[in-house]
Amino acid sequence: MRTFSCQCGNTLHFANTRCVVCGLMLGFMPDEKKLSAFTRHAEGVWRAADNGRLYRQCINYSVQDVCNWMVPAEESGDLCASCQLTRTIPNLDQPENRQLWSRMEQAKRRLLYTLYKLELPVVSRYQDPQHGLGFEFLEDETEDDYGNELTVKNFVTTGHNAGIITLNLREAEASSRMKIREEMNEQYRTLLGHVRHESGHYYWDRLVRNSHWLSEFRELFGDESLNYTYALQNYYQNGPTADWHKVWVSAYASMHPWEDWAETWAHYLHMVDTLETASDFDFSVSSHQVIDPLQQLPQSDEARSAAHFNQLYNDWCRLTAVLNALNRSMGLDDAYPFVLSSSAIDKLRFVHKVISTAYSNPN
Repeated sequence: MRTFSCQCGNTLHFANTRCVVCGLMLGFMPDEKKLSAFTRHAEGVWRAADNGRLYRQCINYSVQDVCNWMVPAEESGDLCASCQLTRTIPNLDQPENRQLWSRMEQAKRRLLYTLYKLELPVVSRYQDPQHGLGFEFLEDETEDDYGNELTVKNFVTTGHNAGIITLNLREAEASSRMKIREEMNEQYRTLLGHVRHESGHYYWDRLVRNSHWLSEFRELFGDESLNYTYALQNYYQNGPTADWHKVWVSAYASMHPWEDWAETWAHYLHMVDTLETASDFDFSVSSHQVIDPLQQLPQSDEARSAAHFNQLYNDWCRLTAVLNALNRSMGLDDAYPFVLSSSAIDKLRFVHKVISTAYSNPN
């Protein structure tokens, strides 16, 4: 994630809504992939300092205060490109749910920023009612236990189904998420990680299923036609394979080829977004300048694509060594608590190739 500049010269960050120096309202323009300062043009209409065009605030910005994206004035509808993808929001009669919803939307917007920068197809449910991308932020259904306390009646499972990504609201509570992480013996669990992972399932359907990539996918990840329900039950009953780290990017990736792909996809998005941040801050490690992988986008030419991935991966190894060392100096967990095997690297390289082709042939 890069930073942006206000018309006054102040540095702006992706989630900002007001410049702390000049006081102007800020908004993200998805059509420009930029955060800009705005001045009021007319009632409900704002002019962007960055490009001079007119915009309206997303209604979830102006009314709900859970968004900071803008809608081009010539477009119909009250929702921005991000909020249009949200099909179900939490019950706002519960006061704490607004903040949890806001955290989920922020994670989704960060995901979309990277997808847009990679020029991957983002097709909404309005465009494709059967298979378009959509998000549902749901709560566990509870019931009163003899007037004493609430007990969970129906659990919401975080997952993906035919383009719909469902997230359990508990994942937006740091304490609940940490509890789940410890219970499941996971190294890493974040909202952003969830949406990146689940988007991997969506893009497997769009980019790999029924494509020329399928045979190479199966060589690397395995046969996805294996019974998913059985694999899931086996994983939670018996745990991952003892030597999972020799083959997979994470323990959960060993559960089924679909999960292996989704975990690898998420790690690739972790890499390119974090490297863009480091590059934006002019970061270098041992005299090696970090290159912005979202500025030098993937190339469809095989040799250039391979060289681009090698640069990306080498920068990532150097950067994460520093990130982890800095975290340890602060008494924190490693920022990237993974060691990538040669097999996991080959899978990341495959994700890179798929994205390279999608970028070069967006239709």
